[in-house]
Amino acid sequence: MPTGPRSVKISPDERGGWSSERPRRPGDEDRPARKPDVSVRGRVLSPSDRLRYTPGSLLLVVSADEAAAEKLAARVLEEQSALLATSKVRALLAGKVPADQVEAKGAELIAAAATKRLAAGQSVVLTARALDPEERERIVRLAAVHRRPRHLILLEVPRDAVAEDDRAPLTALRTALDQGLLGEEGFMTSLRLGGAAVGELKRIVFAPPPADD
Repeated sequence: MPTGPRSVKISPDERGGWSSERPRRPGDEDRPARKPDVSVRGRVLSPSDRLRYTPGSLLLVVSADEAAAEKLAARVLEEQSALLATSKVRALLAGKVPADQVEAKGAELIAAAATKRLAAGQSVVLTARALDPEERERIVRLAAVHRRPRHLILLEVPRDAVAEDDRAPLTALRTALDQGLLGEEGFMTSLRLGGAAVGELKRIVFAPPPADD
């Protein structure tokens, strides 16, 4: 019986779906351009002690406590250079831009860095609250435009760590994930991580599957 660590493998063949443009009709020039369809057939993963994603993927770690998400990523990522840490960007901007612009400027810089890495086929890990579909869409499209795989981990935190305003969108995200609906948002895989499973996760790697898989 195998005794090695359990590993969840994400197929390198998973790619985003893109719809063909519909024929142009009179009056279409006055309408806003339709966004490309990024929906895919998503899979819900089970917690494991080791997660393996295709190199060049975008992994979004979402949590109502963004600091907890960043701490998890820093602990388990084998490829630390893939992590674009929001807290570090904010620290670099502190005192250089007005305080009320730090959040927006930080998001802009992270998006630019992520786009550059994804265009080069490099893996990217982002941590964010991203509890609203609009924010997740903005992030997922950074990878979809380059046809890179997209994955999501929802890190659960204690209820007292969730702001009142975040509870409804968090519940909606949790429900969508559990029902396997995040493929409609463009995520190839999604995983809900909470309780003891958080400590049991030891490593996240970006690597092709072994030859015998």
